[in-house]
Order: sequence, then C-alpha cells, then structure tokens
Amino acid sequence: MKVAFIVGTFPRLSETFIINQVTGLLDRGHEVDIYADQLGDTSNVHPDVIKYSLLDRTYYLPAVPDNLVLRGIKGIKLLISNFIKDPIVTLRSLNVIKYGKQAASLWLLYTVIPNFNKIYDIIHCQFGTQSFRGMAFRVINAPESKLITIFRGDDISRFVNERGDRVYEKLFKTGDFFLTNCEFFKRRVIQLGCDETEIVVHYSGLDCSKFIPTFRYPNPDQQIRIATIGRLVEKKGIEYSIRAVAQLIEVHSNLEYNIIGDGLLRERLQRLIEELNLSHCVKLLGWKNEREIIEILNQTHLFVATSITAKDGNQDAPINVLKEAMALGLPVISTHHGGIPELVQDGVSGFLVPERDVDALAEKLRYLVEHPEIWATMGRAGRAYVEEHYNLQKLNDRLVDVYQRLLEQNLKSCSPPSQPSVRHGYS
Repeated sequence: MKVAFIVGTFPRLSETFIINQVTGLLDRGHEVDIYADQLGDTSNVHPDVIKYSLLDRTYYLPAVPDNLVLRGIKGIKLLISNFIKDPIVTLRSLNVIKYGKQAASLWLLYTVIPNFNKIYDIIHCQFGTQSFRGMAFRVINAPESKLITIFRGDDISRFVNERGDRVYEKLFKTGDFFLTNCEFFKRRVIQLGCDETEIVVHYSGLDCSKFIPTFRYPNPDQQIRIATIGRLVEKKGIEYSIRAVAQLIEVHSNLEYNIIGDGLLRERLQRLIEELNLSHCVKLLGWKNEREIIEILNQTHLFVATSITAKDGNQDAPINVLKEAMALGLPVISTHHGGIPELVQDGVSGFLVPERDVDALAEKLRYLVEHPEIWATMGRAGRAYVEEHYNLQKLNDRLVDVYQRLLEQNLKSCSPPSQPSVRHGYS
C-alpha cells in the first residue's frame, strides 16, 4: 500500500506515536510519505527519524493562515507561483462552482502540489485538525484515495469548543473511516455526528522492548525520585504536582522531583518553584530524547502525570509518557481525566485523583512514599497492562488491517479493538 500521512509539525519529539506508525508501516513493506505544515526542531529528534531517513520522506505544504486577509494576500503569491508551474491544477483549485467552500476558502490552492505524480491508497490525517488539509489533499491531488482521520485529544476538546459542534460536519460526510485513541474520545466523536459504524478505537502503541522494567525499591541513601514528563502547558497540570511536593517535602525531605519538558509555562513554573522554596529538590530539565528519558526514568521511583481540563476545554487521552513509565515498572499517580482511567487502574498500577486536587495528590504521594513495599506490585501490574493493551506491533498490524479492509470496502464488518476494563485494588 501507498500511504500519505497528513500532519502539522514534523518532526516533533512529543509525537512519537506518529513516528511509530510510520516506521511500523515501513517495516511491513508499505510506502509512506509525510505531508506537514511546518518543519519541527531537527536538532534533537527521535532516533527513528534518522534511522528511517524520515525527513527524506517529508514534504512541506504552505501553512494556511487563520486570518482570512493574510490568507488572501499570501494566496495571491501562491497563485502566481503555482500557475507558472502547473496552470491547469492551479485553476482547478479555484473552481468554486465544483468545490464550493474548499475552493473559496483557498484550502485547495494552499494544498496544490504542482505537477503532482504520486498515487496513494490511503490518506491518513493525524489529528482531526489536519482533516481539513487531508480533505483538500484528496480533492486536489489524490481523488481515488481513502481518507482516514484519527482524533487524539486537543482536536476533539479545545478545537471543538473553539469552532463549534459542527466543525467536523463535512468530514463526517466525506471521510471514509475514523479512529480515536481512547473510548472517551470515541463517544465524543459519535456525539458530534460520526456514524458509530465508521469509527473504532485505535490506541497509540508502545514498543515495550525498548522499555526494560525494573521494579522499584528504596535506595540505600533513602533518596526518593519522582518524575513528570510533558509539555509545560495548562492541561498537563504540573502546577498541582509541584504544590503537592511542597506539602510533602515538609515531612519527607528526601524527595527529588524532576520535570522533563518545555513550553509556555516554563517561567511561571520556575517562579512557583522558587516561591515555594523548592529549588533544591524540584528541577525543570527541558526536553529530552527517548534515550535520555529512559535513563532518567530508570533512576526514578514514582511517576506523576496530573492532567487537567484546561480553561479552553483541552483534554488528554491515555498519554504516552504514562505508558512509558508503566512499561518501565514505575508506580504512577494521575487524574480522573479524559481517557486516562482507561490506562491507569486505580489502586492496581497506581492511583487516580481528582483534577486540581492538591491535597488528594499529596495524600497519594505520601502513601506511596511511606509504603515502598507496594511499588514492585504496582509496577508489575502496570507493565502487564501496557503489554496487553498497547503492544505497538499488534496495533500496527491492526492499522494495516483497517487499511486493507477499507480498500476492500468491507470495513464495517471489522471488529473494533478490545477495550480495557477497569479494576480496583488498593484504595
């Protein structure tokens, strides 16, 4: 099969799930090209970007400005440039009579690839927000392709709150099939108008062979290391984990809290750390690659991911860093948020607390700090759960199966992936 991935920024360290799908398809003998809006940071990339020469497979399309005036001004330059290279397709992209709003909004013009000569079986939009580019890409470049869109979080929470419940109306009518990365978001997509027979849950998988579990016990020096990984943005709720550590440090001075990631809230979080007199034990480490993250987590005892619903409605699915921590055998603490309860079994592989509840978070942290005898048991449970439900090889096989069934026009008979059940243990 020949597959085109439609993405936003590529490469991006925080989106290893896209790289995992690309490389999984390549390993299975399929052809994959990546179409992105902008080039990401190439100074620190996932090793597979280099191993598989993914940048050689990546093509960058002009970003479509949200501002309509700016879109029109830049569109004039693009029109002239594309017309010189490929006048027929360029004029076709402006055919409002045939293509309606897609042409009038200039989405087709911004997606023209002059003298395009590739043929694709599948166009796979990574995130619902990329579906507008995907629909335009199919119309103007690959009309015979099947269009699949996967919803992952921001696209079905914040974006819908911002643009309204009908934002994906055209996509649901013209798209061929849909995926979500958790049951929580699948229910929401169906509520927005997607046919429930045309959508299944497809988890973001993990290559567990890269994550060798080590079941935790206290260090001889009694130092207990806690870690968080994530973008420093509101929905990651890192402020609350810092405040919880501040409560705990009054009783347990042997804590070290490392926060891996970067983002808009870095300065604000650094000020909070200083205001709470935590500079000696709470560190913002910036972005790290997969190898560096594994090295840090191998020295960590407890993992915290306190996702919250942001003011703009942005929510998380079962986040990959939680899977990675669980695969390494770490007990985890997270929140009753989005799709996370589908991953973390409360009281079995870790604990779940209400969003923004610093006291509850501090209480569970205290319990784990004071009961290291349960770390290994929780770590084994988490590792087993990730292996069973998020096995990357099985999920990549399943993705190929979805593609093939879609091409055979037989997808509606395809059984959806098995879903995790919720079990309870320690309270």
